[in-house]
Amino acid sequence: MGVNLRDIIFFEKLELKDLEGLTIAIDASNWIYQFLSSIRQRDGTPLMDRKGRVTSHLVGILHRTSALVENNIKPVYVFDGKSLALKSETISERTRMRLEAEKRWKEALKKKDLEKARKYASRASRISKEIIESSKELLDAMGIPYIQAPNEGEAQAVYLVKNGDAWAVASQDYDCLLFGAPRVIRNLAISSDINLELLELDKILKKLGISREQLIDIALLVGTDFNPGVKGIGAKRGLELIKKFGDIYTVIKRMNLEVDFDPEVLRNIFLKPKVKKKYKIVWKRPDKEKMIKFLCDEHDFSKERVLNVFKKLKKVDFTQRRLEEWF
Repeated sequence: MGVNLRDIIFFEKLELKDLEGLTIAIDASNWIYQFLSSIRQRDGTPLMDRKGRVTSHLVGILHRTSALVENNIKPVYVFDGKSLALKSETISERTRMRLEAEKRWKEALKKKDLEKARKYASRASRISKEIIESSKELLDAMGIPYIQAPNEGEAQAVYLVKNGDAWAVASQDYDCLLFGAPRVIRNLAISSDINLELLELDKILKKLGISREQLIDIALLVGTDFNPGVKGIGAKRGLELIKKFGDIYTVIKRMNLEVDFDPEVLRNIFLKPKVKKKYKIVWKRPDKEKMIKFLCDEHDFSKERVLNVFKKLKKVDFTQRRLEEWF
């Protein structure tokens, strides 16, 4: 979910054609959660194969990824690693909310209220180890590279951009800005009715008149995945306080705030994240037999649909060009 900075962050509109020839680091968990939440039946039940295994995420990855490739965009998926200890409270709260949503979903189903059922079902979505592993297996078959982060996937994706191996991070979360992403793309979906948003960190900081450290301080006052924030302080109020007092330490002192977190520790999560610095990004030819075996034989996908996607992937030969040629 990340930090809510929407009220102070501005963006520029972007069109899909603007991304042609560029490499985009995909926040895998963020996208998979989108697919699990949105790709469902009318009553909210996720798509499943004959063995009862969820396949909504596979449908999403298959079609969105192939559409990006068809539009000459090179995706690199980045997966979350081990969650930091400070995130345990957030994870526990999300689990509680999903269990509550699941309960309400079942109640709505009993009442045959499909609208409410679907609403609560989407909120009950959760990513399991099996879902992550099947996602990676599909990407392998499609020839799409992915990187396993040691901790936060967003931090690793940002590192790819900073290191010149990707042009931007694709994610809905503003946390990427806190990790220092030069560019973030929101709403990267292949749909004519969705507006792509480009967030550029330097422009945002300049317009707000603050530093990246101060942006992090605002986030800490609002609340992040690692701390609950300060009650009553939203993004606009946080910006006002940081610009007035300079940093979170002075805000806490001058406002006589009681906080149960260490700003220095939380700052360093964003300023000095643990990332994998040695990795390989290699696009391969899609493997038709692997795709058919995995999707059709194991998960009951339509062979015709899979072959259509294979044709899209096959149109672009990424193996003949060096990564730097795309910049």
